[in-house]
Amino acid sequence: MLPASVGRVPSAGGVASVFGKASISSSIPPPDAMLKTELERGGRTGSVKQQLAKLFEGSLKVIFPEEPNMEPLIAVCTAKFGDYQCNNAMGIFSKIKGKSTAFKNPNSVGQAISRHLPPSNIIESTSVAGPGFVNIVLSSKWVAQNIQNMLLNGIEAWAPILSVERAVVDFSSPNIAKEMHVGHLRSTIIGDTLSRMLEFSNVKVFRRNHVGDWGTQFGMLIEHLFDNFPNWEDTGEQAIGDLQEFYKASKRRFDDDPSFMQRAQQAVVRLQGGEARYRNAWKKICEISRKEFDLVYQRLGVHLEEKGESFYNPYIPKVLEELSTKGLIEESDGARVIFIQGQPIPLIVVKRDGGYNYASTDLAALWYRLNVEKAEWIIYITDVGQSQHFDMVFSAARRAGWLPDAKSILHPKTNHVGFGLVLGSDGKRFRTRSSEVVRLVELLDEAKGRCKAELVKRLEDNGKLKEWTDEELENTAEAVGYGAIKYADLKNNRLTNYTFSFDQMLNDKGNTAVYLLYAHARICSIIRKSGKDIEEIKKSGTLVLGHADERVLGLHLIQFAEVVEEACTNLLPNVLCEYLYNLSEIFTRFYTNCQVVGSAEETSRLLLCEAAALVMRKCFHLLGITPVYKI
Repeated sequence: MLPASVGRVPSAGGVASVFGKASISSSIPPPDAMLKTELERGGRTGSVKQQLAKLFEGSLKVIFPEEPNMEPLIAVCTAKFGDYQCNNAMGIFSKIKGKSTAFKNPNSVGQAISRHLPPSNIIESTSVAGPGFVNIVLSSKWVAQNIQNMLLNGIEAWAPILSVERAVVDFSSPNIAKEMHVGHLRSTIIGDTLSRMLEFSNVKVFRRNHVGDWGTQFGMLIEHLFDNFPNWEDTGEQAIGDLQEFYKASKRRFDDDPSFMQRAQQAVVRLQGGEARYRNAWKKICEISRKEFDLVYQRLGVHLEEKGESFYNPYIPKVLEELSTKGLIEESDGARVIFIQGQPIPLIVVKRDGGYNYASTDLAALWYRLNVEKAEWIIYITDVGQSQHFDMVFSAARRAGWLPDAKSILHPKTNHVGFGLVLGSDGKRFRTRSSEVVRLVELLDEAKGRCKAELVKRLEDNGKLKEWTDEELENTAEAVGYGAIKYADLKNNRLTNYTFSFDQMLNDKGNTAVYLLYAHARICSIIRKSGKDIEEIKKSGTLVLGHADERVLGLHLIQFAEVVEEACTNLLPNVLCEYLYNLSEIFTRFYTNCQVVGSAEETSRLLLCEAAALVMRKCFHLLGITPVYKI
């Protein structure tokens, strides 16, 4: 665990279980250049951008056969000249300018790219503007067919195609014997969303909870337990009671009583030496803490697999031996360190007293993830205060030959996903009035309670309260309340601090989860009020994008895959939030200007409504938010 606001227990007896199965070796697998050349995988055709890139790649190969690896630069068109744009012409002309060439300017390069496009039912037309920008208008018929195929085959057909197949996402990672607080919220929900997006993209994701279950705090906890409850094994969890208070009491003794401090430090040695009495007490403390964590994870709908610090402890000696053999580890002021170029301080891997620390554990964990779990992408999600630590760990791994150069596109690769602070209304770190960190459980309770009160008032005002069961009220309040907390965090760029405000996040207007969940419920209501069987319409109906607002909505829907791809690639969940909010706004314009129920185009427009609802639901799922179907 790292000494910051958000840190990072094996199953019973799990400290050495995997170590017995995997042998340490200095042979690190070479970077796997597994960039896919075929877009189609598992029946998926890739995003619209990827499909267009494939077409333009064909054109570029014909025009410039001597440049086989020329990558098409495809972007969404922001002007009114098209839907997408190919922006290669200027860059190409700058390379060939002055050489023997038939091209006089970038525009002539763009014209050639446009002329040599292979036949396709995707593109309706192209035009070349200014310095060679090739504007692309998609075929409305193709857009409509693409949406209908999704309705028939499921939204998984729109899953993006990424260049990795196995990833580790290290997130949440609270410290054992300490309660989860608002700081852990960011790591937990950002990590869950990134995991969900990768899983949707058919990546095998190892969701890792790197809990702080191995350190000096266990010495004081165990000695405090032994002093106050000599027969603790007979009384079980009742001996410890409230783990938070138990921790605070042991910490006070550790700070105020030198003899207790000395016994606590000796207890750490006995624990790490494997003494049964101390190991059993450690397991019990971890078990109690784990149960409390699990209650929070269940409420948030988050799944993780624990592999805490103790799990990697047996790997450390051999990993450090390998690094030492490779000449990375040096002696400095009694400690063993790795000097990192450009860093003012070295990376300490063995302390002066011979003990291991965060860096030694993280290096062992990284080795394990590369060699045993065969991960191609390893993502660490903690606050930005730990950026330097991870930069140094990654640099050491590159020096050891475990990772390719930082600028390389080859795998395996690592990323630290940093995030800013949660602030209170006073602009300071979010705390209670007594200056303690805000407990996550209390936040969830208050969000649900506020939502339920607002929902009951709304239904009473509308005279609809009798139509709702108690279970429906509870489930809806929970979905909206928890969703509001998650969305208020995820919609912000993760690197920035954000102000926690129940009033803002529970507002039913603007870019909030409440507004978006209600928007989804309204779409479902439109379909219900039609009285039509939407599943039958999917099979027999035809979608036509005849009205301008229909086409705008259809175009936005088919861009879903590339938005998820961008959010994954750049590790920015707010990109998906922005897409979801824009989808809601675009649907509102469509519904305002295009009558659905009772119109001549009813069947087609119901299909468009259903497509919008399906994409919204998938967005909610990726963000870890439960949709609501009635309001």
